[in-house]
Amino acid sequence: MPDHGQDQVSTFTATALQIDCHAVNHCANRAEASAQMLGQIENIGASIKSIDMFTLGFSGTKTKLFVLPEYFLSSFPMGEPLARWQEIGAIPMDGPEYEALSKIAQDRNCLLSGNVYEVDPNFPDLYFQTCFVIGSNGDVVLRYRRLISLFAPSPYDVWDKYLDLYGEDAVFPVADTEIGKVGCVASEEILYPEISRCLAMKGMEILCHSTSEVGAPMLTPKEICRRARAVENMCYVVSSNTASIQGTPIPAESTGGMSKIVDYKGLVLAEAYTGETFCASAMLDMDSLRKVRKHSGMTNLLSRQPFDIYAGEYGRHTFVKPNAMLENGEVKVPDRSFFVRRQQEVLERLTKDGVLS
Repeated sequence: MPDHGQDQVSTFTATALQIDCHAVNHCANRAEASAQMLGQIENIGASIKSIDMFTLGFSGTKTKLFVLPEYFLSSFPMGEPLARWQEIGAIPMDGPEYEALSKIAQDRNCLLSGNVYEVDPNFPDLYFQTCFVIGSNGDVVLRYRRLISLFAPSPYDVWDKYLDLYGEDAVFPVADTEIGKVGCVASEEILYPEISRCLAMKGMEILCHSTSEVGAPMLTPKEICRRARAVENMCYVVSSNTASIQGTPIPAESTGGMSKIVDYKGLVLAEAYTGETFCASAMLDMDSLRKVRKHSGMTNLLSRQPFDIYAGEYGRHTFVKPNAMLENGEVKVPDRSFFVRRQQEVLERLTKDGVLS
């Protein structure tokens, strides 16, 4: 539900903040990794303050939404066992990193979204890749755990226990905020239309997309899908890419650019070039979006969807099975090779069943 203590804002600036990511893979322990993360958050806070003040003076609009990239605190595991990455790369749900991020949102009276690796005390032996939205009051108003990942645990891997603890509403969360109904999708999940569609069916108007992806002047798959998700769900997409990933053997500038804001017609309102930049900033007009969503006609795609037609066919197919990390109700932590084996087994089964030729 919205925070009715906050005035509803229908026109505001949103910014996909394209910043460098600094890897924690080299850190000796949690304390060292946390210190580096807190330093990164301090720099982000200074940037957000200056951007907010600049935008207000330049265009006269308040920046009410900042979206940070995927991996902005940690980079990603490069072969580390799950226990090692949980120690150095994942942050606690009640830890100092979230406190520092919450203070930024409060100080700037804005919503702050991003993506982190996170430790859930209900699953102490795992971590989840989590998209968050922090409200302008400093509360975490949305927590979306990435569902599709090739090399990380997801709620689907502990599905029965996860649903028992959090319920189905937590799987595809949408936060009703002072700027509108906000949802999140992580990185390559922009390629899977079902995830964004489930959010749209719950009213999502703004899709926050934290990503870290190859920078290219061409239409990459993710670039195509950013626009497709905006059109088919009649929503704004605010997508933030890493400017670079520092501190790994991978060339740092392999990511960069691509951050952008797309409107509900698939038009790119703003786009960033390479490097650290806030140029992917644009005004969002929520009244216009809502008016279009309520108009009848061929272009009102959401209102024309017969979802029941698809539900039956989906229900007849299980490609990837749930509960792969649960055994007799207890979490079973796999080694890294599990993720590759699982995909190979799925491909073999689909071939045997005739789905793949």
